[in-house]
Parts: sequence; C-alpha cells; structure tokens
Amino acid sequence: MNRRHFGAAFIATFCAAALLTGTAQAEPKIGAPAPAFKAVDSNGKQVSLDDLRGKTVVLEWTNDGCPYVRKHYNAGNMQALQKKWTAQDVVWLSVISSPPGEQGFADAARANTLTTERNAAPTAVLLDPKQEIARAYGATVTPHMYIIKPDGVLAYAGAIDDKPTARAADIEPAKNYVDVALTEVKAGKPVTTPATRAYGCVVKYSS
Repeated sequence: MNRRHFGAAFIATFCAAALLTGTAQAEPKIGAPAPAFKAVDSNGKQVSLDDLRGKTVVLEWTNDGCPYVRKHYNAGNMQALQKKWTAQDVVWLSVISSPPGEQGFADAARANTLTTERNAAPTAVLLDPKQEIARAYGATVTPHMYIIKPDGVLAYAGAIDDKPTARAADIEPAKNYVDVALTEVKAGKPVTTPATRAYGCVVKYSS
C-alpha cells in the first residue's frame, strides 16, 4: 500500500472507530421532536430552535481542518447546497463544536473569516465549544447532517451523501441524502432515507 492510500485508509479507520467510541449521546429519534437548543452565532446573535418554528432547519457540523469537510467545501459542494436551500427559505446552521485547543476550534472572528474565505452561505454559524448542541443531537463526526421540519420534528440524520471518502471526485456520482431529503420535506412528502451512518472526522468532546 502506498503512502497516499495508507493515509486515506488510516483516516477512514480512525473516523469509523470514532463512531463507536465517541462520547456523544444517542441520536434523537427520527419522527420525534428535535432537541431544543439556544446558542450564540458568530455575529453575537442568539439563535433558538423554538424561534425557528415554521421553518425547515438544517444543522451541519463542520471542522475546517477535516479532510471530509474540505472535500465538500473545496469543491464548492457544501456552499452550493447552502445557497440552493437558503434561497428556498430553509434555515441552514453550520455548527462548530470543537473545544479550544482542538482541531477545528473557531471563535467568532475565525468563524466569520472562514465563511468569507470559503464563500459559504449558511444562515448562521453557531459556536458550540462546550458541545451542548452536539451532545443533544448525538453528533459524532464532521460533517454530520440533520434536517428538522417546520413542525419541529426531526426528518433526517446522518451523512451528507453515500460516498464516505475524502475524494472530491466522489461528489458528482454520489447520492446526496441531504438534497434529496430537503426536496421531499419541501414537497410535503415523507423522507425516503431518513437515517444513514454519518462519515467524517470525529467531533472532539471535552470532558
């Protein structure tokens, strides 16, 4: 095995192990009310799930140092999804749960710089350095994706797509679970694939 393949295999093995050994709580149930949360965003504004009642909400766990996150941002895939769906009145919340000193940690200024540099278009970036939202949702990796319907019910939880690699070349042939699920939610239809196994880099939980 050459160095490149070894590195990719190591990352995949590490992240898969993280799904089994992480300290996140169990994920909330699909079809049940999504856990309530309040958080301050990167512009100092408090964001509450209760205040978003009546809106479709996406939660996207992110870590700018993660190769799986970079896969989707460097290719413009995540930004395209954000722009497509926020234009249709979906509230897209990127969540940064890395604690200080860990890969992916960002304070408000850093989070805003990342949004600008990556040409990202979330509705807001939530700062979760104590992992309060992450624990409530059982987020294990970045990107871990959740969709909440306007009635506050959790409609989807899991991976962004069905290609659990860090290769940008795998984006185009992938089935994008988030895009499909949002299309179904907006059409008032049941989500055909409501839960999948998320892939990515482990969310760092502080003790």
